[in-house]
Amino acid sequence: AATSAGGVTHLASLADGSGLNPLLQYPEMVIHPPVLYAGYTGFTIPFAFAMAALLGRYPGEKWIHLTRRWTMIAWCFLSAGILLGAHWAYAVLGWGGYWSWDPVENASLMPWLTGTAFLHSVMMQEKRGMMRVWNVWLVFTTFLLVIFGTFLTRSGVVSSVHAFAQSSIGRWFVGFLIVAIVICLAAFLKNRDYLRSDNQLDSMLSRESSFLFNNLILLVACVAVLSGTLFPVLSEAIRGTKISVGAPFFNRVNIPIAMFLLFLTGVGPLLAWRKTSVESLRRNFGWPLLAGIVGAVIAVAFGLRDFYVTLCLLLSAFVTFTILSEFYRGARVISARTGSNLLSSAGQLTMRNTRRYGGYVIHFGMVLIFIGICGQAFNQDKQMEMSAGSVMTIGPYRLHLQNFDSDQQPNYSSERATIDVDQGGRSVMMLYPQRRFYPSNQESGTMVAISSTLREDLYVVYAGRSPDSNLPVIHAYLNPLVKWIWFGGVIIVLGTILALLPNRQAVLVMSSATESSFVPAGAQPARVSISARSQIPRDND
Repeated sequence: AATSAGGVTHLASLADGSGLNPLLQYPEMVIHPPVLYAGYTGFTIPFAFAMAALLGRYPGEKWIHLTRRWTMIAWCFLSAGILLGAHWAYAVLGWGGYWSWDPVENASLMPWLTGTAFLHSVMMQEKRGMMRVWNVWLVFTTFLLVIFGTFLTRSGVVSSVHAFAQSSIGRWFVGFLIVAIVICLAAFLKNRDYLRSDNQLDSMLSRESSFLFNNLILLVACVAVLSGTLFPVLSEAIRGTKISVGAPFFNRVNIPIAMFLLFLTGVGPLLAWRKTSVESLRRNFGWPLLAGIVGAVIAVAFGLRDFYVTLCLLLSAFVTFTILSEFYRGARVISARTGSNLLSSAGQLTMRNTRRYGGYVIHFGMVLIFIGICGQAFNQDKQMEMSAGSVMTIGPYRLHLQNFDSDQQPNYSSERATIDVDQGGRSVMMLYPQRRFYPSNQESGTMVAISSTLREDLYVVYAGRSPDSNLPVIHAYLNPLVKWIWFGGVIIVLGTILALLPNRQAVLVMSSATESSFVPAGAQPARVSISARSQIPRDND
């Protein structure tokens, strides 16, 4: 009976499984998958609108307005999901980074790139009736890349720490992709005359041209990421050997592309629709360009010598000044007409055209992310075997390893290091990196200790014990500006929400003038208030 009871208990424990993977036992992993999934599935809505409009030859541009709003919602979820995943990789995996160009990371980035291109070029169709073919195919491509990304994750065709186990479901995704591509091509070829543009590009110095270049560069980036991701599969099919390309390839190709995109982010608002005069160009570019040059000169004066980092800081200052000048010019007009202060006027300006100024807020969030990524050029890391009393120096910090202790919890056992960090001869913080072991699935994991400021992150990992000496190994990283990336992500989400809000009605300014009317003899003079309404016009996108 005892044996039987024990057997039943054993079977019940097996049915319960081994528990959640240790890497997933982190709060962000509760929201990262559904947020990313919402971004993926959200792109099916603009795809359905675009396909229905194309097949039904829907007149006018109403469908594109609806598509744009749904695309913004999906894009916001996808952006948040990508950044949550990057933060999880940074805080949990213990390798000191947040983006490794892993195939599954790339799978989420590719529809983000094409979705971003659509959100910019859609304004060309709304304003000028242009780029209809581009827009339809950008929506189609984004949807197809979502399916392709799911295929990469589920099929096991590429090696990834994020991918699920290899299974036969991959062939179903391939079949669906082929059917979807055929349907998209057939719908386009049958109704391509419906997508004829109303206008042509009038000048290379125009806002239309900036959107066109923006689209081209985003698509080039997408093709580069796609080719690098699929290179192992293609090499295995052609040569029989799987050859992977790593981060150096992606960085070499995409960093120049990113710099050009950052430049276009600042240029777009300075250009007028149809054609920009040379005088207007000189007037609008002067101060932002000067701000960028001053920022780069200051960086070089402080010892910065990396070309791309210097260029990124120059362009970041240029874009930031452009955004601030756009808010300042509009707020100054409202302030002059209403008498309110500039800050209140900027708020009124923003709420009168939420789409335009929400877009500027998103651009500023991207600037913060670019600045944070620049910090990678100055990363430091150091690894050494340490025992109680050992000292490690990294940057301005000295890490004093005080002791180790162990702990037993219901689902894991852990060994923890206690590290006293001093800077300039005084103790500034205590860090407690851990190494955990989960007996249910026989896996080990790290609990990274991070001290984060706007300037830098001190990132300490208890990497385990040396196989030779059995001494604990401590790996410390000093990563500048990482926090700017997470702040930039928050700004992007807030800017997207702002851009989705309805516009507030234009401000009405009541100005009163007093006249004396005809007064009969012996009567008291009456004062008549005459109200004149002046309406501040809404800004154009």
